[in-house]
Amino acid sequence: MSVLQIAGGRPLSGIVRVQGAKNSALPIMAAAVLAEGISVIENCPKLSDTDVTIRILRYIGCEVWQDGDCLYIDSSKPIIPEIPDSLMGEMRSSVVFLGAILARAGEARLSTPGGCELGPRPIDLHISALRTLGTEIDDSGGRLVCKTAGLVGGRIDFPNPSVGATENAMLAATRAEGVTVITNAAKEPEIEDLQSFLQKTGALVAGAGTSQIRIRGTGAAHGARHRVIPDRIAACTWLAACASAGGEVKLYDTEPRHYLSVIHSLHEMGCSIEAGEGMVTIKRKDTLRAPRPIITNPYPAFPTDAQPPLMAAALKAEGTTVFVENIFENRYRHAEEMKRMGADIKTEGKTAIVCGVRKLKGAVVKAADLRGGAALAVAALGAEGVSEIRGLNHIDRGYESIETALAELGAEVQRI
Repeated sequence: MSVLQIAGGRPLSGIVRVQGAKNSALPIMAAAVLAEGISVIENCPKLSDTDVTIRILRYIGCEVWQDGDCLYIDSSKPIIPEIPDSLMGEMRSSVVFLGAILARAGEARLSTPGGCELGPRPIDLHISALRTLGTEIDDSGGRLVCKTAGLVGGRIDFPNPSVGATENAMLAATRAEGVTVITNAAKEPEIEDLQSFLQKTGALVAGAGTSQIRIRGTGAAHGARHRVIPDRIAACTWLAACASAGGEVKLYDTEPRHYLSVIHSLHEMGCSIEAGEGMVTIKRKDTLRAPRPIITNPYPAFPTDAQPPLMAAALKAEGTTVFVENIFENRYRHAEEMKRMGADIKTEGKTAIVCGVRKLKGAVVKAADLRGGAALAVAALGAEGVSEIRGLNHIDRGYESIETALAELGAEVQRI
C-alpha cells in the first residue's frame, strides 16, 4: 500500500503545468466509439480512471495505444455491446458508455457504475433520456439491458442539470433519426469540449455551454483529432495548495475563465491573483481571512469538486467560513480527517462551519474519495510536521502523480 508523506510548514514556489481535464477526457474517449475510424485525443491525462476507460474500450473491441499524452483509439471494427461488472464497478463515469454503445450497436448491457461514495447518485435521468429517444430499458437486478429498433430524436427536459445525463443524451442523439433538443442541460466546460469533439467527427451538435443543446442525428461518424481542455479542478487544487502553504505559484496551460468563482473566493481570502491567457499566478504572504459563504451549485457557480481543497485552505483563515454543499450528500467526509490535524469543523446536513485555527499539526489521515484526498494533501502543506495520507488509489483517479506536481512547487513530499 502506497502512502503520501508531506512535511508541511514551507511556502510553495514554482511553476506547474495543469494536466488535461479528467472530466472531459473520459466522455470524449467514450464518444470515440461512435467514430468509426481512428481518433486522436491529445492532452489526455494519465490517471487510473483513464486506464479503466482504456480497458473498457479494448474489451468492447477498440484498438487503443498511447504516445506520450496522445491517445489513439481505432473503433473501426464492430463493437461488443457489453461491459463486464468488474470494469463498471471501478469508475462512476463508465456509465457514459451507455449512450455511445447503444447508438453504435443498437443495444447495450452493463451494470450500474461504481466510483466514489459521495451519496446517492441515481442514473434515472440517463435512463429517462434514452427512453425518450426510443430505447427499451430493463434496469432490474442492478443491471441495465437496453435495446432499440432505431433511435428517434425527441425533446429531453431535465428537471435539474446533470453532466453525465447530458453527455449520454448527446452521444445517443448523434445517431437518432431527426432532431433532439435537450433543455436544462448542464453547462460545464467539459460539455462544450465534448461537443467540439463530436463536431469534428461530423456530428451536428450546437448549444453546449447554454441550457439548451440541439442535435440533428447523422449516419456514421469519422475519426477526429482533438485536444482536451485543461483540468479546472486540478488548477483549483494547486491554487488552494498555495493558499494553504503560502508563497507564490504560477500555473500554465490553464483556462482561468473556467473557475472564476474559485478565484473570487481565494481573492476574498487575501490571496493576490493575476490571470491571463493560459496562465494564473497566485501569491499568499499574509494570514488568510474567511471569505463569504462558499455555496456549491452547477456551473458556473462554485464547483462541488473544488469545495474540499478550498475548505483545506480555509482551515487557518481568520474568522469563520461557511460551506453549503448542494450537489453531493456525503461530500464532507474529509472534514473528520482534517480534525485529526487540529481543524475546527462542524458539519450538519448540507452545511459545514470552519472556524480558523492558529496552527495545524501533521497527522495520519485517510482519503475516502478523490477530491477529499486532494484536500488532505492541501491541508498537510499548511500543517506543522509530517502528515501521512493513505488511500492514494482515490487521488490517483484524478491527478497525474500528485507528488510530482507538488514537488515542482517546492513541497517536501514523497510517495512511499
